[in-house]
Amino acid sequence: MNFRQLGSTGPRVSEIGLGCMGMSDLYGPADEMESLATIHEALDAGMTLLDTGDFYGMGHNELLLNRALQGRSREQVTISVKFGALRDADGNWLGYDGRPASVKNFLAYTLRRLGTDYVDVYRLARVDPTVPIEETIGAIAELVKAGHVRHIGLSEAGATTIRRAATVHPISDLQIEYSLLSRGIEAEIMPTCRELGIGITAYGVLSRGLLSGHWSKERVLTPGDFRTISPRFRGENLDHNLELVEALRAIAEAKGMTVAQIAIAWVLSRGQDIIPLVGARRRERLTEALGSTALQLSAIDLAQIERAVPAGAAVGSRYAALLMTELDSERS
Repeated sequence: MNFRQLGSTGPRVSEIGLGCMGMSDLYGPADEMESLATIHEALDAGMTLLDTGDFYGMGHNELLLNRALQGRSREQVTISVKFGALRDADGNWLGYDGRPASVKNFLAYTLRRLGTDYVDVYRLARVDPTVPIEETIGAIAELVKAGHVRHIGLSEAGATTIRRAATVHPISDLQIEYSLLSRGIEAEIMPTCRELGIGITAYGVLSRGLLSGHWSKERVLTPGDFRTISPRFRGENLDHNLELVEALRAIAEAKGMTVAQIAIAWVLSRGQDIIPLVGARRRERLTEALGSTALQLSAIDLAQIERAVPAGAAVGSRYAALLMTELDSERS
């Protein structure tokens, strides 16, 4: 496994991280024993970055990681935690809370569920528009000083917010969606991060399965699956987006790779300051994703990919309209 620096001030981590959300929430039922086996296989393969959120399954995902890390050296893993999303007992979303007192409360519960006395990277899942970002970052900075947090990250923040946050405390990385189908960060957010020495942990690198190469129009989604309300998975949008996937498949197969592998390799090729997160829930998908690290894309390869899936080619926004309004990264 190769390693990359998570920003100029962050930790050194495996060049691909494991996003654990789907093991607990939002993508339909998951097999818990298979989830644990997948985490173990990831660690055995040299992956060190594990990404979770305290609201994934209302604490279930953190408890799952606790179980998975039993008997493992805490210092050999980098745990990234998102916080701030409010939910009720039925799983409904109630907004976000970035108030300083709430920040400290969220972390206290996270540490107990994870069974650790510190979190490596701590970040607000969505910018709370009612609380100045300086206050939220300031509260996390106090937790850094106390030894409960080692690095501060951001999630789905726009360029202005990133600059404001960085005046309070060094920011290790911005977690944000980035893939062949979601390239909006290239205009302003990515240059801002690079100017400030902030890394990017890219989630959604397979566009929630669209770029996996395993999706079809006939697939039936289970109730509660996030993709049932995702514009890119609906009707004619899906037809168009799957045509892009087939164009990419032709390039991948010519190189003896899968669609998923070439999509991940493309993200890896975008810079040493970018770490893709793969949301594998099963060992076979993890093994496939790890195969992308062996693929070196040439200038000719990249030009072919660009022609097959040019920027802005996807149809449908990356979230439903209401959820898009919650993204600081999408505000002008």
